[in-house]
Amino acid sequence: MLKDEVIKGYSFDGPTVDLGALAVDGEGVPEAQVRLPLRMLNRHGLVAGATGSGKTITLQVMAEQLSAQGVPVFLADVKGDLSGIASPGESSDKLLKRTAGLGQDWKPQACPTEFYALGGIGEGIPLRATMSSFGPTLLSKVMGLNETQESSLGLIFHFADQQGLPLLDMKDLQSVIQYLIDNPDALKGVGGLSKQTAGVILRSLTNLSAEGADQFFGEPEFDTADLMRVAPDGRGVVSVLELPAVQDRPALFSTFLMWLLADLFSGLPEVGDVDKPKLVFFFDEAHLLFTDASKEFLRSITQTVRLIRSKGVGVFFVTQTPKDVPSDVLAQLGARVQHALRAFTPQDAKALRATVSTFPHSSYDLEEVLTQLGIGEAIVTVLGEEGIPTPVVWTRILAPQTRMGPSDPAFVQSVIAGSPLRPKYAEPIDRQSAYEILAARLAPPAHEVSEEPAPRREEQSSVLESVLGSSVFKSFARSAASSLGREISRSIFGTARRRR
Repeated sequence: MLKDEVIKGYSFDGPTVDLGALAVDGEGVPEAQVRLPLRMLNRHGLVAGATGSGKTITLQVMAEQLSAQGVPVFLADVKGDLSGIASPGESSDKLLKRTAGLGQDWKPQACPTEFYALGGIGEGIPLRATMSSFGPTLLSKVMGLNETQESSLGLIFHFADQQGLPLLDMKDLQSVIQYLIDNPDALKGVGGLSKQTAGVILRSLTNLSAEGADQFFGEPEFDTADLMRVAPDGRGVVSVLELPAVQDRPALFSTFLMWLLADLFSGLPEVGDVDKPKLVFFFDEAHLLFTDASKEFLRSITQTVRLIRSKGVGVFFVTQTPKDVPSDVLAQLGARVQHALRAFTPQDAKALRATVSTFPHSSYDLEEVLTQLGIGEAIVTVLGEEGIPTPVVWTRILAPQTRMGPSDPAFVQSVIAGSPLRPKYAEPIDRQSAYEILAARLAPPAHEVSEEPAPRREEQSSVLESVLGSSVFKSFARSAASSLGREISRSIFGTARRRR
């Protein structure tokens, strides 16, 4: 690759995110910089490569520059090594030698950072979603339901929506399912629900609850608008979702990330092509999202990725090889940063050939180059300002100016303790939902209330069955369906549309 070709292909008029410099014989060419046009980052991208090849460094470099230009960033930290973005980097002779060879004016800095944790498990502001908002499609993915069971779960949510029954936590959904098991005619007009399928769904929910997942469902529900904050100094806030505490539940955290994206999609207005993104969302360990996904789930992902760019949101999938991402999604990813791949087995060699086939024509022998890339090097092609792919370039990635590795735990704790979002989300709320609302409607007058203690939650299933089957409930449900129920509309993933 000639230096002049890189200079011409990656010279843009508007602001950019700089990735690195052209690599020739293992050295950087400072005057041949490889850049992404800022205004094209809502055309999405892929950061791929083998473990230890430098994907995390690329994420950091991109997030730092986006933040510096006022663009909020979301990072999913699966391994626990991205918290360093909140601390200034540490200089060394080796580091400065590399940055000088890349023409990088390196200065230690920290980014304004917010730390989150799913349901409060781990370090960070708790992220929760109500069952109703999460919806049947994403929940089916978490529970590993087949397409028939997923369809049945959709009917259960439809019943709750129409009857004005708020599903806030797992116990609410379990109660409604139990009622439908005991009253099979309730869904007769819309296809019905077999007792066997309902039992499978109920057992799956019970198992999910036993694994601790019930902590992720409830209130206060996270408002994804809080991911789009800008610090007082004009820099975009970097939101880091800490996932090490739940990394043994990949289906749960990957699907929860998709809920965040789906909620953003349903809540943001159309803005078309903007000078810079409203948010850039890095979807780490993306292969977990697509594993064993139903056709409906994959269709929803494809549609969300295709349409969310008009909302000003850029999405970067981070995984090991492009084959981890379905072709319909991969075709929509304009920027490609491919780190080293290894070919130790016949399966690895097949994956390598598949990766090469996804790149534009190049003067490089990519099948050979991709196995020779060093740590912190990548093959890059992006969309230029006219939407035309740039030349494929062997690139030495810049060094992060924030810390490479985790921040000090005590410092992270201080950031979390001082967060302006902590009062909003720290403490869980247990307000009235499906059972409590109905029980209150049917409660006897105050002077008739006995001194007996209120029934425990585990006793509520039998009470709920009698309540839901009563004529009083049927009258109440009709009015609820006309007021609350009709306000629940669902977006592409079956998630509830947020009313902002």
